[in-house]
Amino acid sequence: MADYKKPDYWSLKAQKEGYPARSVYKLKEMDERFGLLKPAGRGAGASGGAVFRVLDLGAAPGSWSLYLLRKIGPRAGFLCAADLSPLSRQYDRGLFDGDNFFFIQGDITASGVREKIGGRGPYNLVASDAAPATTGNRSVDTARSLELAETALVYAENVLAKGGSLVIKIFQGGDTAEILKRLKDLFETAKSFKPEACRNESFETYYLGLGKK
Repeated sequence: MADYKKPDYWSLKAQKEGYPARSVYKLKEMDERFGLLKPAGRGAGASGGAVFRVLDLGAAPGSWSLYLLRKIGPRAGFLCAADLSPLSRQYDRGLFDGDNFFFIQGDITASGVREKIGGRGPYNLVASDAAPATTGNRSVDTARSLELAETALVYAENVLAKGGSLVIKIFQGGDTAEILKRLKDLFETAKSFKPEACRNESFETYYLGLGKK
C-alpha cells in the first residue's frame, strides 16, 4: 500500500507556497490549461462586468479555496465553499474572513446546504474536489465517488450560469462514462484530464465541462 503520509514533491511545495494540501496544483494546472478563471483575470464575470462567482464543493482543508480567492481577488470575485469538515486556517492570512467568501460546513447533498449555496449563485465556475472516505475496496470507493460527481453535476445544472465551467474529481471505473456523456450534453466542451500532481498510483481523474450551453 502506498504511503500517502510521507511528504512528496507536491506536498512540500504546497507547504512552502502556503497551501494546506498538494491538491492545489491539480486545480492550478487545469486553470492554466483550460482558462477556468479567465473572466476573473480581466476583472469581469461571464456576464460582462459582474462579479465572477465560484462554488467550491468538498473544499476542506482549503487549498482550492485559497487558490481561488488569491486568483479572483477581493473585488472581482466571490467564492462560496462547502464541506463536512472545517477549513484549515494555517495559511489563509485572513482571506477566509473576507466579505467575498462564504463557507458552509455541512453535507452538500442536504437540502438546507443546497438552498444556502443556490442563494449565492448563479456561479461562473463550479469546482468539486469532493472525494469519499476510502475503504480500500475499489468498487465501493468508485461507486461513492460517482455519487459525489453526480451531486456536483446537479449543482452545475441548477446554479451554473450560461457559459460557465465545471470541474469534477472522479474515481475511474464503473459508470463514470455516463457522467462524461451528460457533460457533453450540458457543455460545449467536455473532457477528462489527469493533472501532473495526481499520484501515479491513484485512480482519480478530473472531468471538465467548458461553456455551459
